[in-house]
Amino acid sequence: MAEFNTQSDIRELRSAVREFIKEEKLNGTFTVRCDASISGFSPEFSKKLAKKGWIGMTIPKKYGGQEKSNLERYVVLEEILSKGAPVSAHWVADRQTAPLLLKFGTEEQKIKYLPSICKGELYFAIGLSEPNSGSDLASISTKAEDKGDYWLLNGSKIWTTGAHHAHFILVLCRTSPKNEKNKYEGMSQIIVDLKSPGVTIRPVHLMTGEHEFNEVFFEDVKVPKENLVGVAGNGWQQGLTELAFERSGPERFLSTYPLLEELIEIVKSEGNVQSDLQDLGSCIASLVTLRKMSLEVASLLEQKKTPNTEAAMVKDLGTQLENRIIHTARNTASIYPSLDSDKRIEVYAAQSILHSPGFTLRGGTTEILRTIISKGVMNNG
Repeated sequence: MAEFNTQSDIRELRSAVREFIKEEKLNGTFTVRCDASISGFSPEFSKKLAKKGWIGMTIPKKYGGQEKSNLERYVVLEEILSKGAPVSAHWVADRQTAPLLLKFGTEEQKIKYLPSICKGELYFAIGLSEPNSGSDLASISTKAEDKGDYWLLNGSKIWTTGAHHAHFILVLCRTSPKNEKNKYEGMSQIIVDLKSPGVTIRPVHLMTGEHEFNEVFFEDVKVPKENLVGVAGNGWQQGLTELAFERSGPERFLSTYPLLEELIEIVKSEGNVQSDLQDLGSCIASLVTLRKMSLEVASLLEQKKTPNTEAAMVKDLGTQLENRIIHTARNTASIYPSLDSDKRIEVYAAQSILHSPGFTLRGGTTEILRTIISKGVMNNG
């Protein structure tokens, strides 16, 4: 990793992103906020990133991408996320839908969707979790029946971030009856146009009053047969690949970074007691460790591997760090979290606290992640 980060082209890329973000902030294009990959919606900003070639970076040029490495993409994400820039519009499509389609999609699907994703113009939502299934994806009941020239989709999905803005949703559903001996069989992934008749999107509001999450209902929705992604019945394995992309990125430990950065400045100026410095130092040490782990996952993805266990580790530990930064800020600095405060640290603290219940939901709960990790360790042991 060290060798990669000392290459001149990587330094130039990092500097270019930093300069771009600095200029956008000076121009008032966006306001820094915590958890911006979820709550920072700006189609205009997404298109600006696309024009720079910073969306769809790993996608082949023939599909509108840049053919860059996962590590180069990581550098761009790291700089953008640490500055709390608004990227939620294109986030899901760029992070997981595009690479999933590249790996499992048909040539027609790649031509249809990837160029628009790379332009920052096409948004996807994730259709995995269901209201009555908790984090056990194997218990999903949403089903798609083969009607000859189309799929008939019925069911619902929840925690569908950004579905009210998205154009399409990638739905994990059952295309054959559940097999009690192997509950992972019979699942498939299909692309659903969210403007289709029979689709209803209902908001799930955050404590801030913000509308980021949704519940999506499918009632006799007709989906073209060509919208099946990959092979019918292989949805579970494809979903694991998708989750590896979702769980391992720097957003898993940088969502509260603006709060940490502001806290560091306050501690430097006020000279807090030794115990406070120890708590802050522990957060920084964890951040450095997680960054190295996340970079290693990016390296494994570059090698076309599917690092499910490693990605689950990054997500689990990242969630712990996100919450520890909040606690450290509240214990170290004399702050009163408020979205209306004129102090940045109090605004960042309020944003982080109010978004924190979602930290352990998105991308898999702590219990599910640790089950994945334990099974992965046992299988590799």
